[in-house]
Amino acid sequence: MNPDKPIQCGVVGVGYLGQHHARIYSELEQCELAGIFEVDPERGKEIGDKFGCPVFTDLDALADACDAISVVVPTDKHCEVAVPLLVKGCHLLIEKPLCVSSAEAETILEAAKRNNCLIQVGHIEQYNPVTSYLEQAVDQPLFITADRLAPFTPRGTEVGVVLDLMIHDLGVILQLVGAPVEKVESVGVNVLSSTEDIANCRITFANGAVANVNTSRVSEKKVREIRVFQNNAYLSLDFMKQEGHFVKREGFELQKEEIPIEKGEPLKIELASFLDCVTNMSNPKVDATLGKQALELALRITEQIHQKSAQ
Repeated sequence: MNPDKPIQCGVVGVGYLGQHHARIYSELEQCELAGIFEVDPERGKEIGDKFGCPVFTDLDALADACDAISVVVPTDKHCEVAVPLLVKGCHLLIEKPLCVSSAEAETILEAAKRNNCLIQVGHIEQYNPVTSYLEQAVDQPLFITADRLAPFTPRGTEVGVVLDLMIHDLGVILQLVGAPVEKVESVGVNVLSSTEDIANCRITFANGAVANVNTSRVSEKKVREIRVFQNNAYLSLDFMKQEGHFVKREGFELQKEEIPIEKGEPLKIELASFLDCVTNMSNPKVDATLGKQALELALRITEQIHQKSAQ
């Protein structure tokens, strides 16, 4: 990739989230928004007019115009959209979760490898300044709790809440702990959709670390918080507010320090990082391998929930 030439970027799917991919590509200096693809003609025209870019009615034509593309369609369409784009040689940012099964993940990975394309999976919290701080401050996590609650919206209900929301925290926790999963205990409840809308899991890792993850998409309020406990200290952070505190033992007392986090828009940081990887052909922080690892853990939790529901 020529670093002196703007990367030609596209977006497939410009709904609630995809529109922000288009907005940010139109703002970043290292790229140009070369076009979008949207199955709803009216929505496509609205976003195309808003950001002054072509609206394509053919995926192959969009691929021909682009170096890199964001795939922001429903999860169950990720594989069928991603593979043809990879065959055309486009580097992809695929929104989380990577897809809906391990078999589809393998298909995507194989297509990327065969066509020498990068894949970054849109685990946006990995690019939140909160996570960047955690990665520096946490050295040996022993116990992690994460709460991710949201009011109900029909968007995303093609999958359960584990694949829709919990997977954000699973990706962060897997990276922080850095050890194989040994045991999973899960429970979930259907409330408004045909799949679980509330879920809780307790994950035990091979190094002894334990994580307790609580997720709901039928909450009255929005919460995105994580607490990490290690010897003589713990951290409590808010992904949404991008703030938190660090409590450390000093002698026989606990000292509380507010954490100096430089705030930023996680999606903008994520897309800029993706473009840097495309320019340098370097491996993304959240590549398809890590995306597949988080997906497989989420599927394991989901399967356990469904087995209990069937009893």
